[in-house]
Amino acid sequence: MSLTVRPATPADAPAVCALLNAVDLAEIGRPETDLHAVEADLAHPDVDLAQDTWLVSDGADLVGYGLIYSDSGRGDIGVDHYVLPGRSDAAVLLLELIEARAARKASANGAERAVLHLHLNARPTVDTALLTARGWATVRRYQIMTRPLSADADLPPAPPAGLTLRDCREEADRRLAHALVEETFAEHFDHHARTYEQWLDDVDGARLDWSLVWIASLDGEGDVAVMLSRDDREAMGWIRNLGVRRAARGRGVAGHLLRHAFAVYAARGRDTIGLGVDTANESRALALYEAHGMSLHYAVDTWEVTRPAAPVAATRTP
Repeated sequence: MSLTVRPATPADAPAVCALLNAVDLAEIGRPETDLHAVEADLAHPDVDLAQDTWLVSDGADLVGYGLIYSDSGRGDIGVDHYVLPGRSDAAVLLLELIEARAARKASANGAERAVLHLHLNARPTVDTALLTARGWATVRRYQIMTRPLSADADLPPAPPAGLTLRDCREEADRRLAHALVEETFAEHFDHHARTYEQWLDDVDGARLDWSLVWIASLDGEGDVAVMLSRDDREAMGWIRNLGVRRAARGRGVAGHLLRHAFAVYAARGRDTIGLGVDTANESRALALYEAHGMSLHYAVDTWEVTRPAAPVAATRTP
């Protein structure tokens, strides 16, 4: 039976979630995709469902899903690409559609080229030879790290001298958290500056528990660090961002925020906490997480390809 393709709608979120969990099961041995995360992706204001999403079906069976989004509006394009094991036909079809749309999107934004980034499990369901044949190459590796938690062992830590934490239930503190994330991640690979409103969309701020987002302050120096965590994943508690201003690094701030999160999530009944880290991070974040008992859950590679922007179609003048 031939493959069929159509755009996704918000009503497709459960089917997409089921597909992604089937991919999770094949790649990491258990499902770890939550429905609300898929719903947030499909509702993101930067995603035009009609043009930026694809569902690939074989008869009644969904076998592939793709989505693209623009991180900066300057030709940098983020890509989601998921196919069931053994479905190279769907994988190639999605790549063709994604690359073509990215080239048009770059052109519409006035960019000369589209730079596409796709995050794939280091042992993905897709045959990576299909990617390399089309010019894709790996440019970065991330590790998803986890740590077991125990309410008996993970107790609230004593802070370094002069360090205090506060949460971000107040709007003013949310804006400060955004500013700290933008500053501390500015030099990170593939980071693009975002307005406060764009950041809220990216973190699904409407559903975020802001009592689990913390700002760290040092006496005489003001706000020096931020941690954004969330407790809406079924599989584990999750640390999305941990950033420390350059002048305050190496003074135990990041370690204290980690231990604070361990204690908070253990007290909430969580038995595991996780995060993702760029293995080439210049701040040596990987070593910090390993020193605090976190270990590899699975690895993720960032694949990149560059495509020239699609020519703008000429308009005939009567």
